[in-house]
Formats: sequence, structure tokens, C-alpha cells
Amino acid sequence: MDSDVDIVPPRERGHGDRASPRSPEGAGGLPAAARVTSHALIAGLPVVVLGVVAAVLGPQITAALGDRAVAAWRTVFTAIVIQGVPFLLLGTVVSAAISAFVPAWVFTRVLPRNPALAVPVAGVAGAVLPGCECASVPVAGSLMRRGVAPAAALAFLLSAPAINPIVLVATYVAFPGNPQMVAARLIASLFTSVVMGWLWIRLGREEWLRLPKGPTGHTPGASRAEEFRVSLQHDFLHAGGFLVVGAAAAATFNVAVPHSVLRLFSDSLWLSLPMLGLLAVLLAVCSEADAFVAASLTGFSPTARLAFMVVGPMVDLKLIALQSGTFGRAFALRFSSVTWVVAVLSSALVGWWLL
Repeated sequence: MDSDVDIVPPRERGHGDRASPRSPEGAGGLPAAARVTSHALIAGLPVVVLGVVAAVLGPQITAALGDRAVAAWRTVFTAIVIQGVPFLLLGTVVSAAISAFVPAWVFTRVLPRNPALAVPVAGVAGAVLPGCECASVPVAGSLMRRGVAPAAALAFLLSAPAINPIVLVATYVAFPGNPQMVAARLIASLFTSVVMGWLWIRLGREEWLRLPKGPTGHTPGASRAEEFRVSLQHDFLHAGGFLVVGAAAAATFNVAVPHSVLRLFSDSLWLSLPMLGLLAVLLAVCSEADAFVAASLTGFSPTARLAFMVVGPMVDLKLIALQSGTFGRAFALRFSSVTWVVAVLSSALVGWWLL
């Protein structure tokens, strides 16, 4: 065996060893000095370009930064991110805790085995989590990773930010002396989440939904604390980037569309209902604060303002971005479109009944 391995004569090995440092050069590589120079030029090129742009366009950039539109965009963007990050962190903490500390058999015992029955149970369970839509996405993803039926997890995703106690209390405060608005929001939101879960059972396809990747918990040899840390880091960093993208899109609409355009739709019920539903998508207000925004839209009917509060926690720009990053873009576009239609129709029906 030794002769089989040692087949190169010593002289040839020595020659190869002496040539090896020059082998990259012989293979077409650059000398060390040339490589260092090229890397320096490549690294310094963006700095040079930015320096030229700053020198030439500096006055214009400075003037633009002081413009009211830019200041308004920055304010709206910062407000959305500041509103969303704490609840996103809350959602990722809950998601990581579920992944690390809750055994899989808990979900199989709590939820009925029949997906059609599990959907309303999961929808009602959404009232337990005091968070907004930023928090519900990572939690729903964690539930799917733990084996919960997608229809039930999606019903929870829609109901959690819409019917939890904090949102209902905020709605009661925003509409004083009007408990019918609180009841209407609760019924319309829960009805929408359950209908969407049942629609997924009936019409959904596995290839539309990309199951979220990430730690699933209970890795052999790993401590629960380490699993919690890894899952928290993965979910928060992954979802945080999409939250920023959605916040930027919402801030752009808020600044670009004049408020006078919105008043054109307030006189017609059939126009104001989808208009405020679309406005809820574009403004992307946190569900804990959207009731106060809806209450300020005094020119619109109570049913149209109900649609704003029902649609917002279920379909908005930052939520679509979060769903795209977690479940896939194809799923997010299909699911959000249908959810919007169901939410608007539910708001119209419940508003006609109670308001």
C-alpha cells in the first residue's frame, strides 16, 4: 500500500513543491501586487462615485432633505416601524417559545383533528395573543413547522391581530359610547378568518404554500435555551427586513396621494367601502392604532370605517411583505387578494346588520 501511495519520485515532488507557490500565476492568476491593486480599486470605486455625487448634487440633496414631503415620509416610515417592531419582537418571542418549549403533542390535543373543526377553534384562539399582524406571521409559521394544519394556522394568523383584547379595548376607546362598533369588528374579523381557513381547505393547494424554514425545536443534544435563541434570531431577522420594506411602501403612498382625492369617495357607500378597504392596505397602520385612524375619518360611513378596521389587520403592505418572505410570494398574492374581498364583504354584511 505504501508503494501505491508514494508513486512520485522525490525529485518530482520537490520540483512540484517549488512550483506550487507560482501555480496560481501559471494558471492565469494575477501577481500578488496586481491582485491587491485591483481589489483596492474595486473597493474604492463606490466611495469615489458617492464622493462625486455628493460634490455635484450636494446642494440639491440637502434641499430635498428639508422638504416637507421628505420629512412627512420619514415621519410615517419611522412611526410604522416603531409601531411594528415591538409586536414583531413579541411575535418572534412567542414563536421561539413555541418552537423550543412546547411539545408537538400539545397542538394535536388542543386542536381537533378534523381541519374543518380546527379552523374556528384556531380563530377563537387568536384572541389570546396581544399583538398585531407583525406578530402573527412568525407565530403562524412556527405552528405550521410544528405540524398544525395550514388552514388552522392561517385562521389564527388573521384573527390574532384583529380580535385580541388590546385591539378591542382600543376600538372601544376610539368610538366612545358605541359598543356596536366593537361587536361589529369582533364578529366581522372572526367571520373573515374562519371563512378564509375553510376556503383554504376547499381551494388551497400545497404548491402555493411554501412551508416556512427555520428551527423546529427539540433538536437532539441542544438545550432548550439554545433552541429558543436560534429560533428567535432566525424569525426576527428574517421578518424584520420585510417589515421595513412594507413600511417604506406605506409611507410613500401616504405622502404621494393627496387627501383631497380621498374625499371624492366619501359620499358613496359603494365607493367608500372598497376605498377605505384599499386605504387600510396602503397605510399599513398597526392594529392597535387603526381604530383611532378610523375614528378620524368622520366623512365616511360607520360601515366603511368598519371595513378599514377589519381589512387592515389582515391585509396591508407590510403584512403582504412579511407573508411573502415567510410563505412565498405566490401564496401572499393569492391569499391577500381573497382575504381582502372576504373582509370587505363581511364588513358590509355586519355593518348593515349592526351599524
